[in-house]
Amino acid sequence: MSTFQPIVRNIVSTDVTRVLEINNANTPGVSELSMIELATDLKNSLHALVIDNEHGEVCAFCITFDPEAPDAGTNHQWFAERYKSFVYLDRIAIDSENQNRGLGALLYQSVEQLMFNSAEHSLLCCEVNLEPPNPGSLRFHKRIGFVECGAESTTPGYVVTYLQKFLS
Repeated sequence: MSTFQPIVRNIVSTDVTRVLEINNANTPGVSELSMIELATDLKNSLHALVIDNEHGEVCAFCITFDPEAPDAGTNHQWFAERYKSFVYLDRIAIDSENQNRGLGALLYQSVEQLMFNSAEHSLLCCEVNLEPPNPGSLRFHKRIGFVECGAESTTPGYVVTYLQKFLS
């Protein structure tokens, strides 16, 4: 029986290479990034969180933005055009050896707790690919309380559904 007790913490500079590896191994569920793009995202983020595995290695991460974040992409812009106050979860990824261990749900719970603690935003937003399809992510988001609020073809071959969750 595993005694793995995941702990969520803020991303630090020594995590960045591993975060990029995890991100780029999870395409097309998340878009591929360069090191420069990741550095920009981290600089502009509201939350940048990781989870270490039982060996102390980063195995999962997420990055969020607030409404005013610069260079946060077209999906963030879609929400910014519709809502004044929200947290946009731009990307979440888990390495293949640690998937299906509840780490995605733990990262979302951590973001929601940070939102609750700050009392600044009560709407959590994200998007999930419909093309190429990502049915597991869509099921996961619906299971944890997200509802669809729009859809868009952002680039040729890609269609996303926009999701939102109001926190109480």
